[in-house]
Amino acid sequence: MHDLAFVFAGFAVGLIVGLTGVGGGSLMTPILIFFFGVKPHLAIGTDLLFAAFTKMGGTVSLARQRLVPWKVVGLLCAGSVPAALLSLWALQVMGPSSSTAQRIMTTTLGVALLLTAAAMLYKAFVFSAARQAADRAARADAGEDAARPRHWSLPVLLGAVIGTLVTFTSVGAGAIGVTVLLMVFPLLPLPRIIAADIAYAVPLTLVAGLGHASLGSVDWPLLVQLLAGSLPGIWLGSRLVSRAPERLIRSALSVLLAWAGAKLVLI
Repeated sequence: MHDLAFVFAGFAVGLIVGLTGVGGGSLMTPILIFFFGVKPHLAIGTDLLFAAFTKMGGTVSLARQRLVPWKVVGLLCAGSVPAALLSLWALQVMGPSSSTAQRIMTTTLGVALLLTAAAMLYKAFVFSAARQAADRAARADAGEDAARPRHWSLPVLLGAVIGTLVTFTSVGAGAIGVTVLLMVFPLLPLPRIIAADIAYAVPLTLVAGLGHASLGSVDWPLLVQLLAGSLPGIWLGSRLVSRAPERLIRSALSVLLAWAGAKLVLI
């Protein structure tokens, strides 16, 4: 019975990701911890590989459409991947199942969820559909300058912060990543921002996920069940996206994530 529940959870998360673009980690990890009682280190490690495999297909599709700004992806990876490796080393020293590591993971996860909730509200209300359309028109003539950050160090430093968050929590490469890109690359068209966010998350989550696997923090049967549900869920969500009340969905999810984040911080 639990097997079907995991498949259904994967489908539900995949559907929401397809409808809204919200990062799967911010949804799947709290579900595994709160609803299924999975230990935090196993939930985080499994979800990292779950995210890596689901975003690989998206990156291939976006690359074929020539939407991925590889220079932006490279700058983010220059900060996020080394930060992920350092975070994995710290987890290895502490022991991923130790009480200290578990406490750090749950507290950091709570903070990351609160940040994700704030980022989702920002995108739902401040960065509205009308503003997106105006910004796309304004950025259309930017050319190569669009991939130039406000300062070269910003994407590297912010990538390092996200890499640390993702390794300890599996959260951060989605809503937080898009918000960071909007601020650092103000001339980059929104479709290319989303493409960059999905593309750089693949090496980051793959490195972090394989690192967790080497520490014994991945439940492989659980991963297969989640993917069995998420892949058709993403397919369906991507086809219903034009009919979905995105602002309403994002607002409701931000409230749920804020509740989960507060609960984890106060544990």
